[in-house]
Amino acid sequence: MGGASDIAGDSALAQLFHRERLSGAAAWLSLPGGQKLYAAGEPADQLYFLHAGRLGAFRREEGQEPQFLGVIRPGEPAGEMALVAGAPHSADVVALRDSEVFALPRDVFFSACDADASVMIELARLMIMRTRQASRSGPVGEPSVYGFVPLGAPGVLRPTVEKICVEIARLGYSATCVGVEAQNAPTEWFSQVELTHDFVLYVAEGADGGWTQVVSRQVDRLFKVGRGDKPPPRSDNAAPVSPLQAQQLVDLILLQPRDLEAPKGSEAWLDAAMPARLFHLRRGEPGDLQRIARVLTGQSVGLVLSGGGARAYAHVGAIRALREREVPIDFICGVSMGAIVAAGLAMGWASGEMDRRLRAAFVDSSPLDDIALPLLAMTHGVKVSERLAEHFGEVCIADLWLPFFCVSSNLTTGAYQLHRRGVLRKALRATISLPGVLPPATDGVNVLVDGAVMKNFPADLMRAAQLGPIIGVDVSGARSITADDVARPSSVWRWIWSGQWRKGPPIVSLLMRAATVSTGRDLIAARQATDVLVQPDVAEVEIRDWSAYDEAVAAGYRATLEALDKLEHPVIDLRRRPSLADQAQQAAQRLHSSAII
Repeated sequence: MGGASDIAGDSALAQLFHRERLSGAAAWLSLPGGQKLYAAGEPADQLYFLHAGRLGAFRREEGQEPQFLGVIRPGEPAGEMALVAGAPHSADVVALRDSEVFALPRDVFFSACDADASVMIELARLMIMRTRQASRSGPVGEPSVYGFVPLGAPGVLRPTVEKICVEIARLGYSATCVGVEAQNAPTEWFSQVELTHDFVLYVAEGADGGWTQVVSRQVDRLFKVGRGDKPPPRSDNAAPVSPLQAQQLVDLILLQPRDLEAPKGSEAWLDAAMPARLFHLRRGEPGDLQRIARVLTGQSVGLVLSGGGARAYAHVGAIRALREREVPIDFICGVSMGAIVAAGLAMGWASGEMDRRLRAAFVDSSPLDDIALPLLAMTHGVKVSERLAEHFGEVCIADLWLPFFCVSSNLTTGAYQLHRRGVLRKALRATISLPGVLPPATDGVNVLVDGAVMKNFPADLMRAAQLGPIIGVDVSGARSITADDVARPSSVWRWIWSGQWRKGPPIVSLLMRAATVSTGRDLIAARQATDVLVQPDVAEVEIRDWSAYDEAVAAGYRATLEALDKLEHPVIDLRRRPSLADQAQQAAQRLHSSAII
């Protein structure tokens, strides 16, 4: 790259920057990968134009992981909204790879707009388009260039990556797989390949050396690939952190034997790779290849299951309906009882096994009848812990077939806590530790209670984890408890004799409902992140009635089918980005329409 290179492009913005570059008004910046172009809060006194490379936009909120807002590609501006609004920048913009950027002072830009209105018209169109995309709670510029590099000795990677290309093509996109043969290609060749394909997949093998470094610098998102049935290589903590790693844009794929019952030892791989996400890919398993293809193209499906006590049985019916309609589930998360159901799905339980285990753990006898002297809670929590150990054992979250997380509420820090790794049953014990009902869980000095206390429907967290459509099943909006539900029993002895005590005393209903009531603002934000919102009618299911399994499951099944029947497109297409062929066809149709007019 060099500062004297021309600014290519026929757009009004490109022509403006070309003129101002020649006049000396536009400054040329060489931005190494990982360096910030600007940070949130800084004054917007310049308009930027990306000539070469890739920029990424990120929003960071205290106590939360950075939110990826999108990719800025060559020929696109950066910082335009803050500049026009006269406001500080609202996000960080970072070079994802070595980049060339041109900067035009604010006053020069507005003078140019006065002289040529087409510049502001073009910029206004771009801002409207980006605002519309952002309103869909997805990245404004979605990744399209991916890299696959070995971690350890996974074997030859190219055949697997080429199979992923085939699956991408079946989704209606053009994709190409590029290997070490392109190592000495000029920068313009890479730009042309990326311009003429919807998706470009660069792949490096173990012996490719320098090409591996090229791939790591040339992509929007990187996948490290290891062999899951072998120990990971020793991590080098002294190794420099790449720009993509720093922005949490590096994922890990573990190749597994096709007949493997369950992964093991994946936690060590997380320590070695420090990825943002982990995927298990069984060799020769079409479903796993299709899942990766959906992840790359933004068509992966995330499922979010809310808390809600016994009402959360409805999630079982929702999953049954999704399976019947052959809706794929690629990411799964849950809170409280929703997390229990989500974990079973991530474990790979079929519908029959899910039914059997939940009945054994919660329906056949109440999990909350080990009543305690209420020093910390109404129950000892021993029965719940024993049942979690019985059905989930010592399985780690990293060893689940599906990417999974659950949420608890950290009373020590005053924020919600994400559980993405560690022993699964311990995370589940934390997320269902309803204050006053179950004793809290602890993690070091931290006191963890039911996730519903702070975030009962974490659809926004799922949106940050993946680009595709989100299905949310929310049972917290059903009719609340009434005075009858919390009335003092007329006779304590009759209450004990009837067996009602096994549900827990009426105060349990009060505590459970209080914990699952979300504020209006939080609920709106979470539901805005969903593409398919399922709200089963479980008003007749008392929140602590653990025997009301069949009614709740049936309600979830019915509500999910009704929601799917209202869709005009398959779920995976709800956030489908137009392919290059789609764009060409739309342009031809616009041209034809204008010719007729």
